[in-house]
Amino acid sequence: MALEELRKKVLYQNSIEIWIGISTEKKLDWVDTDNYKKFIAFLLKNELKMKQMSICFDESDTASYGGHSKKVFANKLAAINEETSFCYSIKLNDSAIELIRKFNL
Repeated sequence: MALEELRKKVLYQNSIEIWIGISTEKKLDWVDTDNYKKFIAFLLKNELKMKQMSICFDESDTASYGGHSKKVFANKLAAINEETSFCYSIKLNDSAIELIRKFNL
Protein backbone atom coordinates (compact mmCIF):
# COMPACT_ATOMS: atom_id res chain seq x y z
CA MET A 1 0.00 0.00 0.00
CA ALA A 2 1.23 3.47 -0.88
CA LEU A 3 0.79 5.01 2.59
CA GLU A 4 2.88 2.31 4.27
CA GLU A 5 5.62 2.92 1.71
CA LEU A 6 5.60 6.62 2.60
CA ARG A 7 5.77 5.81 6.32
CA LYS A 8 8.82 3.60 5.73
CA LYS A 9 10.65 6.60 4.21
CA VAL A 10 9.93 9.10 7.01
CA LEU A 11 7.48 9.29 9.91
CA TYR A 12 6.41 12.86 9.08
CA GLN A 13 5.35 13.44 5.51
CA ASN A 14 3.88 16.38 3.62
CA SER A 15 0.21 16.33 2.70
CA ILE A 16 0.89 16.47 -1.05
CA GLU A 17 2.86 13.21 -0.92
CA ILE A 18 0.16 11.70 1.30
CA TRP A 19 -2.50 12.90 -1.14
CA ILE A 20 -0.64 11.23 -4.01
CA GLY A 21 -0.37 8.04 -1.92
CA ILE A 22 -4.05 7.85 -1.00
CA SER A 23 -5.02 8.80 -4.56
CA THR A 24 -2.92 5.88 -5.81
CA GLU A 25 -4.61 3.49 -3.37
CA LYS A 26 -8.09 4.73 -4.29
CA LYS A 27 -7.34 5.22 -8.00
CA LEU A 28 -8.15 8.95 -7.90
CA ASP A 29 -6.75 11.73 -10.09
CA TRP A 30 -4.20 13.36 -7.76
CA VAL A 31 -3.62 16.38 -10.01
CA ASP A 32 -7.15 17.70 -9.38
CA THR A 33 -6.69 20.59 -6.92
CA ASP A 34 -10.39 20.55 -5.97
CA ASN A 35 -10.06 16.94 -4.83
CA TYR A 36 -6.93 17.82 -2.80
CA LYS A 37 -8.86 20.65 -1.14
CA LYS A 38 -11.67 18.21 -0.28
CA PHE A 39 -9.09 15.83 1.19
CA ILE A 40 -7.56 18.55 3.39
CA ALA A 41 -11.03 19.76 4.42
CA PHE A 42 -11.82 16.17 5.51
CA LEU A 43 -8.64 16.00 7.59
CA LEU A 44 -9.29 19.40 9.17
CA LYS A 45 -12.91 18.51 9.94
CA ASN A 46 -11.75 15.30 11.61
CA GLU A 47 -9.15 17.26 13.61
CA LEU A 48 -6.10 15.37 12.41
CA LYS A 49 -3.04 17.00 13.96
CA MET A 50 -1.27 18.79 11.12
CA LYS A 51 1.18 21.65 10.91
CA GLN A 52 1.14 24.05 7.96
CA MET A 53 4.43 24.08 6.12
CA SER A 54 6.10 25.54 3.08
CA ILE A 55 6.96 23.17 0.31
CA CYS A 56 8.98 23.73 -2.77
CA PHE A 57 9.39 21.31 -5.64
CA ASP A 58 11.11 24.03 -7.72
CA GLU A 59 14.60 22.76 -6.95
CA SER A 60 13.80 19.67 -9.00
CA ASP A 61 11.84 20.13 -12.20
CA THR A 62 11.79 16.34 -12.53
CA ALA A 63 9.69 15.88 -9.36
CA SER A 64 6.78 14.05 -10.92
CA TYR A 65 4.48 11.13 -10.33
CA GLY A 66 2.41 9.31 -12.90
CA GLY A 67 3.57 11.69 -15.62
CA HIS A 68 2.38 14.80 -13.76
CA SER A 69 4.55 17.47 -12.18
CA LYS A 70 4.44 17.85 -8.39
CA LYS A 71 5.92 21.33 -8.90
CA VAL A 72 3.03 22.45 -11.12
CA PHE A 73 0.51 20.96 -8.69
CA ALA A 74 2.11 22.67 -5.67
CA ASN A 75 2.24 26.00 -7.51
CA LYS A 76 -1.46 25.73 -8.43
CA LEU A 77 -2.31 25.10 -4.78
CA ALA A 78 -0.16 28.03 -3.64
CA ALA A 79 -2.01 30.34 -6.04
CA ILE A 80 -5.35 29.37 -4.44
CA ASN A 81 -4.11 30.47 -0.99
CA GLU A 82 -6.89 28.96 1.15
CA GLU A 83 -6.65 26.82 4.28
CA THR A 84 -7.56 23.75 2.26
CA SER A 85 -4.93 24.45 -0.41
CA PHE A 86 -1.99 24.67 2.00
CA CYS A 87 0.59 21.96 2.45
CA TYR A 88 0.79 20.34 5.88
CA SER A 89 3.19 18.11 7.76
CA ILE A 90 1.42 14.97 9.03
CA LYS A 91 2.73 12.24 11.30
CA LEU A 92 1.93 8.96 9.55
CA ASN A 93 1.05 6.86 12.58
CA ASP A 94 -1.57 4.09 12.55
CA SER A 95 -4.47 6.34 13.59
CA ALA A 96 -3.60 8.96 10.96
CA ILE A 97 -3.40 6.34 8.21
CA GLU A 98 -6.72 4.86 9.36
CA LEU A 99 -8.40 8.28 9.13
CA ILE A 100 -6.78 9.11 5.79
CA ARG A 101 -8.10 5.86 4.32
CA LYS A 102 -11.65 6.84 5.34
CA PHE A 103 -11.58 9.75 2.90
CA ASN A 104 -13.93 9.36 -0.06
CA LEU A 105 -15.02 11.76 -2.76
